[in-house]
Amino acid sequence: MGRTLVVVGATGAVGRAVLQTLGTRSVVWDELRLAASNRHAGEAVSAYGQQLLVQQVSPQLFAGADVAIVALPEEAARVAAAMAGDAGVPVVDCSPVFRAEPDVPLVIPEINPAQVNNRPRGIVASPSASSTAMLTALGPLHQGWGLESVVVTAMQAVSGRGDAGVERLVAEAESLVGQRSIGLSPGDVRRLLDLPDHSPFPAPVAANVVPVTSDLDAEGWSMQEARMRREARKVLGLPDLKVAATTVWVPVMTAHSLSVHATFGSKITADRARQALVEGSNSVVVLDDPENEDWPNPVDVAGSEPTFVGRIRSSPDFPRSLEVFVCTDNLRKGAALNMVQIAETIVGEDPFAAL
Repeated sequence: MGRTLVVVGATGAVGRAVLQTLGTRSVVWDELRLAASNRHAGEAVSAYGQQLLVQQVSPQLFAGADVAIVALPEEAARVAAAMAGDAGVPVVDCSPVFRAEPDVPLVIPEINPAQVNNRPRGIVASPSASSTAMLTALGPLHQGWGLESVVVTAMQAVSGRGDAGVERLVAEAESLVGQRSIGLSPGDVRRLLDLPDHSPFPAPVAANVVPVTSDLDAEGWSMQEARMRREARKVLGLPDLKVAATTVWVPVMTAHSLSVHATFGSKITADRARQALVEGSNSVVVLDDPENEDWPNPVDVAGSEPTFVGRIRSSPDFPRSLEVFVCTDNLRKGAALNMVQIAETIVGEDPFAAL
């Protein structure tokens, strides 16, 4: 019997990345069913070398399927997951809605693949893109030296807000074209933007860094920052791991960048860390060649699947700590690839065969 994969949210930014990723994998799905919101139903989408019609999300969509990948906003993800569950179909979800649930495993296949089989509700959650980037890079180092704490700043690309985020940055950049003196006096960028007020960002993102990425709690931490703390603890199985995260929006289309200060249980050197990363997961690429100025840059990482690590430094002031710079395409390994790898693991395939 052939294997059937359902992709729900196939017309969104992450859903499109899922379809692109499937074409690079060695695992073959004999049937691919696509679904999206009602306004996209009936559209033809290119996937797997064929034109497939996008369906509405319905119980019939999941009948007889082997796995469902869900790339939808939170409430829509709940509905789709419930339908798939009623049909007995395992769900791989990338929304925040299930990540903190104690009976839903949170999985990065390079780190905790066995948790895929521990799914009492039939759901496996994929972490946020920033968490996935950080943990994919730190996983091999944790195995060797025992991670104790992390201080991280995640510089998030606007595609983290989906198509709306990309469209907003393009519109703002076009509005500022030819303005050679922008950013030289207070508020000039805001005054020059000739755009409607509605935006997925709380401040201009072009020529700017936006220091808040989501709503704040009573202590001033954003939801995304709190998620990074919870997700790191859950994926690594370290409930007492100390994590302090800052997430910001930067004027980059695709690929999140992270500056990470990681402290371990024993002394670690930059050379040993590089060796561990090179010899570890084949989804990590070390780019750390100062002589040739070869480091991870989001403009070079966009559209690729690995997690890139560079600027690896050990400080004489912190002998058990390491500084690293991490880049990953937030739509690929940060979402689509990780979900595809989870789906492959569910059906008993090697999730690293195509890497």
